[in-house]
Amino acid sequence: MEHKQMNVKVLKTDGSESGKEVSLDQAVFAIEPNDHVIYEDIRSYLANQRQGNASTKGRSDVRGGGRKAYRQKGTGMARRGSIRSNLLRGGGIVFGPKPRDYKVGITRKMKRLARSSALTYKVRDNALLIVEDFNYEVPRTKSIVELLAALGLDGKKVLILTGGSRPIVYKSGRNIPGITVMEAFKPATYHILDAEVVIIQESGLSELVDSIKGKPAEVEA
Repeated sequence: MEHKQMNVKVLKTDGSESGKEVSLDQAVFAIEPNDHVIYEDIRSYLANQRQGNASTKGRSDVRGGGRKAYRQKGTGMARRGSIRSNLLRGGGIVFGPKPRDYKVGITRKMKRLARSSALTYKVRDNALLIVEDFNYEVPRTKSIVELLAALGLDGKKVLILTGGSRPIVYKSGRNIPGITVMEAFKPATYHILDAEVVIIQESGLSELVDSIKGKPAEVEA
């Protein structure tokens, strides 16, 4: 099935129009969003971030208690058999956490549908911008601050998707609260929806589309 294209203007880094347009594939940016799949993908992403290494000692793990704590009769207290009892200070923990795997898996097809649904919402909300490729000679936080100011995005949570690896752009934005910079094929549904605005470098657009359509090897979240 052949999908139509939507033309979007490409902006310069100073916020003005470059005179160029790019086509957004409607199979990725104009589908009928599936809210349930979005929920499942975000639930999976957040669950997979949990380390699951919290651990407590149960009664059998606590040191000591090899001998009877005190005599059986004449103390007026209960007949305790061990100081490892969970009722005593320093004893074992009842039903405490143990290391476990919180991983929740979903299919690649669901991941792609969820990301496409999230991008569709961004297009509908006019919260997706295509900007000419940019890079810097040295990492400077001010460079990203000036870019956001030129685009009218001061104080907003912004996801910047770069075409290929751009470590200097990443380093320039990593100290700014609410700003996330990553390669265009890497964002999960969570990253897209967590941002108020998504900026895509012109060369990164095809990388993003190809990753959703499953053409290159993906880095799954």
